[in-house]
Amino acid sequence: MTTLKPIITICGTTGVGKSNLAIELALKLAQGTHGWRGARIINADSMQVYTGMDVITNKVPVAERMGVEHLLMDFKQPGEQYVVGQWLQDAIKLIDETHRMDKIPIIVGGTSYWIQHLIFPNRLPTVAQSLSDSVAQSIANLPPDLLELFNALPEQTPSAASHPEDALLLHKLLTALDEPVAQRWHWRDTRKVMGSLRVIKDTGKAPSEIILEQSKIALVPRYRTLCFWVYAEPSILNERLDARVDNMIKEGLLDEIKALRAIASSSTSSSPDAVVTEPSDKSAVQQTDYTVGIYQSIGYKEFHDYLTSPEPSEKLFASAVEQMKYGTRQYAKRQIRWLRNKLLPAIYSANDGTDHATALLPVYLLDATELGDQWKSCVLSQGERIMEAFLGNETLLDPLSLSERAREMLTIDVKPTSPTEVLRARKKVVCPACTLDPSQPFMVEDGSQWEAHRRSRAHRKYAARDKKMHGRPAKRRATVHSDIPSKVDAEDQQDQQGSIV
Repeated sequence: MTTLKPIITICGTTGVGKSNLAIELALKLAQGTHGWRGARIINADSMQVYTGMDVITNKVPVAERMGVEHLLMDFKQPGEQYVVGQWLQDAIKLIDETHRMDKIPIIVGGTSYWIQHLIFPNRLPTVAQSLSDSVAQSIANLPPDLLELFNALPEQTPSAASHPEDALLLHKLLTALDEPVAQRWHWRDTRKVMGSLRVIKDTGKAPSEIILEQSKIALVPRYRTLCFWVYAEPSILNERLDARVDNMIKEGLLDEIKALRAIASSSTSSSPDAVVTEPSDKSAVQQTDYTVGIYQSIGYKEFHDYLTSPEPSEKLFASAVEQMKYGTRQYAKRQIRWLRNKLLPAIYSANDGTDHATALLPVYLLDATELGDQWKSCVLSQGERIMEAFLGNETLLDPLSLSERAREMLTIDVKPTSPTEVLRARKKVVCPACTLDPSQPFMVEDGSQWEAHRRSRAHRKYAARDKKMHGRPAKRRATVHSDIPSKVDAEDQQDQQGSIV
């Protein structure tokens, strides 16, 4: 295991200086560190792969990159789709190439999902040429309406808010094909439902089958990896993010959004299935899938009403700005949740049995709450010192000793990392008492959330009504039958193409 090649990864929320740290570390390595001749930066931000659109994707300007080579950035057209499997293949090739040049690959970006799959191999499904026996049998048993839906899955993920009947039908299809996985997703969470259905289409296997296969593979890292998590206290970070949105608008955000809308309109109108809301208007709005490619960028969807209004107003503009600020703050929260709930448990599991001094995957939180001189001392200086010790195979610092914030954020509850354990966790159940509309069942997560819901005032009210009407208390349903699909609490809206659980 000690023969694994070294890499450095830099994760964290938006707006904490990840790119600046990467550049500074690369410049340090260019001076010659333990035989390495420099570094190359590999982008792991799913939005920064697209050409142009520098403001909306918050790229470091070329002039500020200090001559450090940046790879997998600015090379895809805005209308193209580029997902984790493609990035992983490209990143591995570039990492191998960088090592042959006696340079260190520094992988930096906010798409921690990508970085996690880079660190840990054998966690993405592969395309198959035939159906598994289980899937073939399930498809054979589908009723005609669900079979027709499976054979022609919608290209755009329907919104449960505006098309609940479509969302329910998709969940009903997933339940018929893979009930264990369907129980994890709320019927309103159409993105995850569609993701699971596409896994079945692409691999020929049920996601639960793939999970079982993955559970037999040990969680072993691909590289000897130094992981930096650049973190800022949310109360401080939120103010910084709000100010950054204001600055992005000054730098030409609206011009970029207009350009993106023109690209989307052009690509959609060239499709035979294009839907134009106002055919006579040159600026007619086409249907756009906001979950695909660069159209996921925060700001694009938020300014839709303002830019399409026949009479744009200050009120619409202010609303769009506030929506963008809110969306950015929520995205930062999701990034933190992924790191603490997904990446850290996987790293700790892989490091099990080793201390911080000999860990293959040492992970350090660098406190970027304060900028200026504090950032230099708490982020840059500590990062450089840890990097030199890591590359020199020297004794590493205890990650919890760097700061109180590091101790707090790196200390997590033990979470299951085995795919089968993850599959069993967070199972959703239907509460019949609180399901006021049978076509839109109320669901809650089994376990502690169910117990908390059961004690809630609203549940007790509806349960008492049910008992009075039917003579017995309503009990949760552990499974979602074809007549009642399921509901799940909102989960991370990361780039999940190819995700299983």
